[in-house]
Amino acid sequence: MTHFDSDGVDIAFLDTGGGPDKLPVLLIHGFASNVQTNWTNTGWVEFLVKAGYRVVAFDNRGHGESQKLYQLTDYGAPLMAEDGRRLLDHLGIARAHVIGYSMGARIAAFLALTHPDRVGRLVFGGLGFSMVRGMAGTGPIARSLEAESIDDVTNPTARTFRAFAEQTKSDLKALAACIRGSRQVLSRDEVARIAVPTLVSVGTKDPIAGSAEMGRSIHIGPATSSEMTQG
Repeated sequence: MTHFDSDGVDIAFLDTGGGPDKLPVLLIHGFASNVQTNWTNTGWVEFLVKAGYRVVAFDNRGHGESQKLYQLTDYGAPLMAEDGRRLLDHLGIARAHVIGYSMGARIAAFLALTHPDRVGRLVFGGLGFSMVRGMAGTGPIARSLEAESIDDVTNPTARTFRAFAEQTKSDLKALAACIRGSRQVLSRDEVARIAVPTLVSVGTKDPIAGSAEMGRSIHIGPATSSEMTQG
């Protein structure tokens, strides 16, 4: 991992592979995860590099090897999207395909809205209609991260998040600030303004993501090229 300064915040990133005939791919991981857990260990980086893509992925602020911040104002999906934009600037990349997972999908949506000229194609993984509806239960999750021990956490969903955060050796205090500050929803009108071809992919048993099928009524991306899938 290499580091760069994103408006005063130290951000760790990976830059590997490359091909002159394809746009780079920017990967944005989910909450409590990091580049290694979300993209490297799962084989996505290797798969994309073998397919001829230059792959750029970064640890979101408060995560992985990036700087840990503890104020709610240090977070927010629009602010974290600017970390992605600044990374593209830092690497001299004018335009990239963007794949975001869960919280990373929300960040990717704001990146596409704010800087549509920087995004080629877009993938929302693990986040469907909750992009608009929002995610319930962030309070219990934040409190679970602040608890002295996972044994003190009784809420099943919150306990799952705490266990995952411990597995990824995350800074629990930074994650608590992040989950309280980064859950901005997009309006239907905002989502409809995303003009790039977009794929929405969520699990059929994912209670957090919301349905991908419900996204059809919002018409993300051009009607002729946008794809919605659930599986």
